[in-house]
Amino acid sequence: MVSLAVAGTAFSLASPALAAKVGTRSLAFEHTHTGKRLSIVYVRGDRYVPEALSTLNAFLRDHYSGQIGRMDPKLFDLLYKLKLTLGCDQPFQIISGYRCPETNMKLRKKGSGGVAKQSLHMEGKAIDLRLPGVPLADLRDAALASRVGG
Repeated sequence: MVSLAVAGTAFSLASPALAAKVGTRSLAFEHTHTGKRLSIVYVRGDRYVPEALSTLNAFLRDHYSGQIGRMDPKLFDLLYKLKLTLGCDQPFQIISGYRCPETNMKLRKKGSGGVAKQSLHMEGKAIDLRLPGVPLADLRDAALASRVGG
């Protein structure tokens, strides 16, 4: 699982032609709890696409409460870098994105392992995920090597 402290219904803001343009960054996700899928261009040139960030925030909402938080766009940059570093074209499998304080507290009380009291999930700076075909240790090591997350 990667932390910066990063399917069913398909959303798509990313056309293949747009994603292939120089200066665009795109990501693809499958959410393990909601079953939803998302493929999206989130950067064009040197600017984040506001509509894409809003869509990502909604996609990565707290799947327990439905509350939408604001994810840190730098988290998406880390995921994009990991995708390139690992040479993997598979969608990231999302286990947990944003987590509201109430959900975080409930998970801590329930005894769910690894839930920090001041979790970065509540700040939109953490995401738990897998990448098909990539061992978790390799994903973790690549994140740590980026010196941004792990």
